Amino acid sequence: MKRKNVRAKAEQQFEFSKKLSAAVKEFESAVLMFQKQNFDRAKEIFERLAASGPVEVGSRATSYLKICEQKLAAGTPASRSARDYYDLGVAQLNARELDAAFESLTRADKAAPNQEHVRYALAAVCALRGNADTALEHLAGAIELRPANRSMAAQDQDFYPLSSDSRFRRLIRSGGS
Repeated sequence: MKRKNVRAKAEQQFEFSKKLSAAVKEFESAVLMFQKQNFDRAKEIFERLAASGPVEVGSRATSYLKICEQKLAAGTPASRSARDYYDLGVAQLNARELDAAFESLTRADKAAPNQEHVRYALAAVCALRGNADTALEHLAGAIELRPANRSMAAQDQDFYPLSSDSRFRRLIRSGGS
């Protein structure tokens, strides 16, 4: 009886793994369409993944889907605004395209300096890239502009690379002291 249960669980895990792998491949193709600014096609794929994909992929697909809908509603602008660069940077961050995300978010910061959401996203990218000093600088700025970012950063997995850094732990403690 135990062998049947173990086998059944193994088969379930294998099926889930196959579904997750297929969803990740589909997600990657949607991100490629998104980057090529083919928002109609990307939207179709993200809708499908958000509705029926595994939760691990569906939540990120939902984020991209919202951006696609915004882009399609507004039309594709000839030049990008700070918000456009921010949206693109966050999508790239979620896809773990860290160099591209850093570039897009830096452009957003230059176009509209000292926006807390841009500084927070830059902090996350820098943390994931292993640049603790720059990550902490951006995070401190984001917290100064919006103190609620302190508790968000404490829970955000993107800041895991900083979790053993005493400067990060001090920064996310209430009051920053």
